[in-house]
Formats: sequence, C-alpha cells, structure tokens
Amino acid sequence: MSNTFDPNSASTNHSGIFGLEFAESEAKLVLLPVPWEATTSYGSGASLGPSAILAASKQVDLYDTELGHFYQNGIVMANCNPLINKWNGEAVPLASRIIENGGIKNIDSVFSKEVNRVNELSEQVNELVYQETKRYLKKNKWVGTIGGDHSSPFGAIKAHVERYPDLGILQIDAHLDLRNAYEGFTYSHASIMYNVITRLGVQKLVQVGIRDICEQEYKMVKQSSGKITAFFDKDLVNKKFQGNTWQQICTEIVNQLPEMIYISFDIDGLEPSLCPHTGTPVPGGLNYSEFRFLIGEVVRSGRKIIGFDLCEVTPVSDTEWDANVGSRVLFSLIGWLFKSNNQA
Repeated sequence: MSNTFDPNSASTNHSGIFGLEFAESEAKLVLLPVPWEATTSYGSGASLGPSAILAASKQVDLYDTELGHFYQNGIVMANCNPLINKWNGEAVPLASRIIENGGIKNIDSVFSKEVNRVNELSEQVNELVYQETKRYLKKNKWVGTIGGDHSSPFGAIKAHVERYPDLGILQIDAHLDLRNAYEGFTYSHASIMYNVITRLGVQKLVQVGIRDICEQEYKMVKQSSGKITAFFDKDLVNKKFQGNTWQQICTEIVNQLPEMIYISFDIDGLEPSLCPHTGTPVPGGLNYSEFRFLIGEVVRSGRKIIGFDLCEVTPVSDTEWDANVGSRVLFSLIGWLFKSNNQA
C-alpha cells in the first residue's frame, strides 16, 4: 500500500474495496466477486451485488473500536472473471422461462433442454470459483466470496472443505436452503446447503435466523442425526421474550460449532429493513448488532473463521441502502476473521 495512504481521508477514485490501495500480492485476504443469479426465484438483481458493495464500501470508515486496524493486513477485491457475466447472461433468460412456469416437474418436461443448459452453466461457474478459490488458498490467502445468489459460493465452499476437512458451516439466513434441485435446478440458490451436505460431506451445519421453510427441509434437519442444527427465528425470539439474553442464546449456538468455521451469510438473514430489496425477504431476522455480537462470540470462544461468503445483496438504482449495509456486514466478517486468527 502506498506510503501516502491516509485512513482518515476520503477514498480516491482509483482505490479498491473500502478505499484501500493494496496490490493483490500484498493482501492477506482476497474477495472473489461472483455476479451469478441464474436461479433467482423471486426478486432479481443479486448479480449486481459485488459491484454495488465495492462502490458503497468506500463510505465505510476504517477504524473499528473492537477490532482495531485489521484492514492493515491487506484486503483486495479480485477482478470479476468476464466468463461469469457471460454465463449469467445466457442462463438468466433460460431459467426465467422455467421459473415463470412453476419449475420443471419431470424429465420429460418441455423445458428439459433449458434446465439442462442452466445446470451445465452452473457447473461451469462452480468449477471456475472452485479453481480461483483454490489458487488463492494455495498462496495462503484468506478468501471471501461475494455473490450473486446463494448458489454462488458452492465452488468456494468446496475448496475450503478440501483445505479444512473438519470445518463446520455457520449459515445466517432466512431459509434452510435444503431443497433438492429446487424448480429443477441442481444448483439452485434454494439448494446450496443440500448440495454442501450431500456432495461435499460437511459434517456440521448450524443455521441461524431461519423463518421460511418447507416440510421436506424440516424433515432433513430432524433426520440428520445432529449433522444439521437449525435455530429457528421464532425460537430465538421466544427465548428473548422469556428472559434469555442474546449472549446466552449465542453461547447455545456457538456450542454447536466445531473449531474451524466457514460463515455463509445470506443477507436475508437480517431484518428486511436492512435488506429491503434482497431476492426473498422475510419478516423477522437478526438486527445488525445481534449479527456482530454472534460472530464476536464465535471468535471469543477461541474458534477460527477460515472463510466466508456474503450473498443476495441486491441494489436498486434509487438507493444505496442495501449495498451500504452489505458493505458493513462484509467489513465485519473480514475483521472477525482476522481477529480469530490473531491478526487484528
């Protein structure tokens, strides 16, 4: 980073994420943008999330009274691979026709050709993200993925599982995302955790803020023999109404986690007032302070955060609010990752 960089001044036009000026070779953490939203089944626009977060991040002040100067470790956002935009541009109209007709119901569907192509393109995105993440991990860099819809980080999670086979996933989300090939799409945004469990062999998944589910997903949780632990939003709220503190609740959540943690953060895990334009908003959810305290408790317990993703941040033209919140969630995730690895 330049010797003239002033963390107290406004960001310059040529600066990177959070107004920082690190070269990729200097950075200890790389953010991988994945502007992919082929299977978005309700509101669209998540593919614009990475660029919107980059723009909004330059308004984030760098000093954190709890985490200090962690940004000095070096943070960069990698350039987006143009193939992802190309594949997204092909997949979205194909998938839209299927989604508008209620999804594919059987292999003889009139849309079988389209769904097969969307699945092929999804696999290509997954492989590209996997290889890019693996490349950075081999350089001993931390990697955070920025989606895109919640299917975007599958390849990144795969690379992290290979490097840290005992990791567990902490998922903050309004949804379980345990549907098998939702609407016919093998790698649907609603199927990310089903695929993580069944294809990657992750041994522990802890889900927080869940409040919109189908019965099939609920049964998968209950029949997982403890592999999946879901903290439903209504139960968290009821405990608070009954006098439990958020710290007590967080301790219960953290106790379910192994030592190595990958955080998968769908922005709709927060209250809709913080992400009003996300693809599938649901009333309820965590507030921003609850999110920060929960991740802080993970770190204070001695557990290590080894990677993360942030998905479903959906900007609109007349307000930066969604991207503003998303950039601050991102900054916190990075800070706690460094803190958990004694680098903050």
